[in-house]
Parts: sequence; structure tokens; C-alpha cells
Amino acid sequence: MMTQPTTVFFGPDGIKFDSSENKVYLRTLLYSTAKKGHVLESLYLSLQRNESKQNFTIWVYSEKGNLKRGSGLFIPQDGVTFDHHFMLPIDGSNFSFLAGNYKIIVYAKLVGAQNSHQLSTINLSISEAHATQLLEPNSGIYFDWGADQQNYHPHIDKRPFI
Repeated sequence: MMTQPTTVFFGPDGIKFDSSENKVYLRTLLYSTAKKGHVLESLYLSLQRNESKQNFTIWVYSEKGNLKRGSGLFIPQDGVTFDHHFMLPIDGSNFSFLAGNYKIIVYAKLVGAQNSHQLSTINLSISEAHATQLLEPNSGIYFDWGADQQNYHPHIDKRPFI
């Protein structure tokens, strides 16, 4: 299972947002409903905008800045909180963050399972104004969860190139 992510990010990879590769980032708690826990083989997400769909299949997670390529993660009943980074497969795919409504579907595959299991669906929206700002170099968009309004609040972050 997965809790509501507190933060979602669309934009370039890297601390300074200096990569030409776009990614999706989210912070969430993963937990098991089984007393003995589960072993997670992989996570990936599907990002849909209108009629466009792209799978982000490269999964990296981190805690305190220590990045690890996702594979074989034990999920106990009380859960683990990590930063999850999802990148595009290295097959020439690219996905631009344009104005529109987005649906993120997060999938998990447990060790020994035949199929992936849908963990969560997250709906987001990028306005025309934010989409224009995302065209600028070193720019990304954060969506922060507002518990009172039960909605994500977007804001643009631009990192200076040093």
C-alpha cells in the first residue's frame, strides 16, 4: 500500500535541474498489510496527459540523499518513507510537461507475483502559465499536498545554473 504523496515533482533530473532528461519525483510511505511484510521487486509509474501516455520505468529511491537503484526493497507492516525518482527508459523516449490534466498511476511488483499491482492514482493539473515557465532552462514544478483542501498546490522552482 502507499500513502498520499506529500510532494510530487515534474522536471529535469539533478540537484540543479541541469539534466535534459525529465523525471517524476514523489515522497510517500510504502507499507504492507501483511504482518510479515512484503518484498518489492520494482516500482514504476504511468503518466498520462490527455491522450498521451508514458511509462517511467527506471526507479531510484533515496533517504537522506543516499540514492539507490530500486530492486528488492523490504516493506514492513509499519512502512518505510523514501523519496522516489522515476526516470524515462533509455530508449529515446521523452515526455514534455505541457499544460493539461495529468494522471499518475503508481504500480508495484512484488517478488514472485505474476503481475504488477496498482498502488495509487494521483490527479494533477499544469496551467498554461506554469507550462510557459517550464520551458525555461533549469525549471521544474512541485505539487505540494494541502491536507485541508485535499488538493495539490503547484509552484515553479527554478535553479540557477552554477
